[in-house]
Amino acid sequence: MANQSEIEAVYDWVDHFHTLRLGAYADFTCAYFNGDFSKTLDQAQKNKHAWILKGVSFQAGQRILDIGCGWGNMLQAVRLRDGMGLGLTLSSAQTQYGQAHGLDVRLQDWKTVDRNRLGKFDGVVSIGAFEHFCSIEEFEAGQQEKIYDDFFRLCADVLPDGGRLYLQTMIWGHKVPDPKTLKPDAPEGSVERSLARMLKFYPGSWLPQGKHQIVDMAAKYFYFLESSNGRLDYIETLKRWDASTRNLYHPKRFWRALIGAFRLVPRYLSDPDFRVQIESVKKKDQQVCFEREIITHERLFFQKK
Repeated sequence: MANQSEIEAVYDWVDHFHTLRLGAYADFTCAYFNGDFSKTLDQAQKNKHAWILKGVSFQAGQRILDIGCGWGNMLQAVRLRDGMGLGLTLSSAQTQYGQAHGLDVRLQDWKTVDRNRLGKFDGVVSIGAFEHFCSIEEFEAGQQEKIYDDFFRLCADVLPDGGRLYLQTMIWGHKVPDPKTLKPDAPEGSVERSLARMLKFYPGSWLPQGKHQIVDMAAKYFYFLESSNGRLDYIETLKRWDASTRNLYHPKRFWRALIGAFRLVPRYLSDPDFRVQIESVKKKDQQVCFEREIITHERLFFQKK
């Protein structure tokens, strides 16, 4: 699993600019256009929150656990609907941001969380975090399914019978690649080179084999209810994020963005992995991988047995 330093190596700098260009509680996960690309990005993200909360049968006054809560967008959606949300993250910047905005966010690895201290919840959501739960090393050691079993057991432990779980994650597309072939010196434009850069962008992360693996691993604890493939929605989301970069030139944001960029210069000069992350953004590797169906995206609802 991606550890705290690996999560912070990506999200703490990326999300600084992401929230600058899109505002407070900006989602750094796929929006829910559901085929209607006439929606604004903001509306598609709000539609996602509403769709997820409806899918987990949320009602005012209920308690929701968000595993991998990011900058608190789902927790804010729960709060606006008179609910109580608790978020877990491995990013200290996200923890500080959420707490500064009055959200219950804790710097906590779900693998080591004290279930008794967490208490019980009416619903659990995990949006864009599951893809970071297994590392390449853990995959090659045959530990991927045990990790997923541990995750689903935790979710089942904190939910009542019939309680619902929503899981949103990237997964491998037509086939699972061989990690040994993913080299940064592979030919430009090849699958191997794009994925090698993405593995630097998301260190400590290896995707699930496919929807079937997730459903199978959840089956001990949950009934599978329904799923929705979000590949096209993710491509559109990435395009909207790219277009929103122009917002950084707004007078209210420009100097903060410039200061943030200057602070990254020493890291850019000293850290080769960070330079690869920047290159991956410039090459749009994630969008390319979705378009070529090297990776895809699933949104799944489960109900505890």
